[in-house]
Amino acid sequence: MRNPERHALIVGASRGLGLGLTETFLRRGWRVTATRRVSAPGLESLSAQGARVETTDIDDDASVAALRDRLDCETFDLIFVVAGILGESDRPLHAVPRAVHAQVFLTNAVSPILFAEAFHDRLVSGGTIAFMSSGLGSIGLNTDGGWENYRASKAALNTNARSFAARHAARDFGVLLLHPGWVATDMGGEGADLDVATSAAGLADVIEARAGRTDLAFLDYRGETLPW
Repeated sequence: MRNPERHALIVGASRGLGLGLTETFLRRGWRVTATRRVSAPGLESLSAQGARVETTDIDDDASVAALRDRLDCETFDLIFVVAGILGESDRPLHAVPRAVHAQVFLTNAVSPILFAEAFHDRLVSGGTIAFMSSGLGSIGLNTDGGWENYRASKAALNTNARSFAARHAARDFGVLLLHPGWVATDMGGEGADLDVATSAAGLADVIEARAGRTDLAFLDYRGETLPW
C-alpha cells in the first residue's frame, strides 16, 4: 500500500523560490528531497526538519544520472524543476555574447526537459511534474519587450514542455508550467510585488489543488491561466 505521505522532489532549491518551496512543503507535511548544485547553508539547515538534500547539476547528464541512481528506490508525487539562471537579461539581445545566450537557453529551456525525461517514470500515478516558467514566457503578453534572452528562454521552455506533454500523451501525470509572480529574490531584484513566502504558498496551493489531474496547464501562483 502506498504511504499517504506525499513526496516532493524540488530541483534547484539552494535559495529563493526553491528554498521557499522546500520550506513550504515541509510545513505542509510533505516529505521533501531538495537539490542544490553547490553548498547551500540555508537549504542544508532544513535537514533538521526532515529535508533530504542532494547535489545535482541539471546541465550535466552524468550528474543527473547519478542523482537518479541515488534515488533509485524513491517515487514522487511532485517533481518541480525550479532551477534557472539570468544572463545579462537587462541588456538587449544584440548586446549579449552568444555564449551567454547559449547557457541561458540550455539551463532554462533544455535542461529542465531533459531532467523530466530522466525522472518522469518516478512519478506516482496522478502525480505532477512542474516547471518554473514565467509570465515573461508568454508570447501573447509580450507587448513591451525587455528581458529578451530570459523571456525567450522561458517561451522556449513553455513550448518544449508542450512537446514533452504531447510526447507522453498517454501519461498518468500532470504537467504544469508555473509563473510565481514578480518575487523579491536575487533574480527578481528590488521593487518586486511579492515575497518568497507568499509566492511559494500560492504555488503549493495550485499544485495541491491539481493533484490527480493529468492535463497540461500554464498558470500563475493564484491558479489563473496565462496565455501562451
